[in-house]
Amino acid sequence: MRRLSLPRLSLLALVAGAGFLLYGSYIPAKAWLAQLLLDRAWERRLAGTGSVRPWPWADTTPVARLKQPRLGIDQVVLDGASGRVLAFGPGHVTGSANPGQAGNVVISAHRDTHFRWLSVVQGGDLMILETADGRQRRYRVAQLAIHDETETDLLDPLLGDQLQLLTCYPFDAVDPGTDRRYVVTALPVPASVL
Repeated sequence: MRRLSLPRLSLLALVAGAGFLLYGSYIPAKAWLAQLLLDRAWERRLAGTGSVRPWPWADTTPVARLKQPRLGIDQVVLDGASGRVLAFGPGHVTGSANPGQAGNVVISAHRDTHFRWLSVVQGGDLMILETADGRQRRYRVAQLAIHDETETDLLDPLLGDQLQLLTCYPFDAVDPGTDRRYVVTALPVPASVL
């Protein structure tokens, strides 16, 4: 049996390490590039182009823009919350109230990319949800909670006039899926307070 020499073994380890590094940076790089393309699509939609796909083969379109000023967050929200959609950005959960309307607006994203910032959100933080017609609705974070994934009543559009941001929990888990959800609930800021 032929043994690998130390230089060849070192080279093999270096190539393997580079491969793992590239693989590990693929998802964050894809998420970053997607947000650039989504920003352009959102600007076209605000300009009146209608329902605009961010890239030709996209099976979703931008429906809102979510901002959190204290943390400098500015993200385009996509229509739907399937795994394919969430790979590119936060998604509006179908069946919940539409962004800009009264009711329970639910937006979901992955904890390790687009909603990583939820781990540092605080009670009282401002959330701004911009709709396709350019209107902005302001919310204040009222509750941070952990729920079980079976609590589907959180998605009820008639649950109350609020914005809910959902992601998997815990944030630092190694497993790709969990049965717990981190839920940030924000209530509308009355226009008289603005």
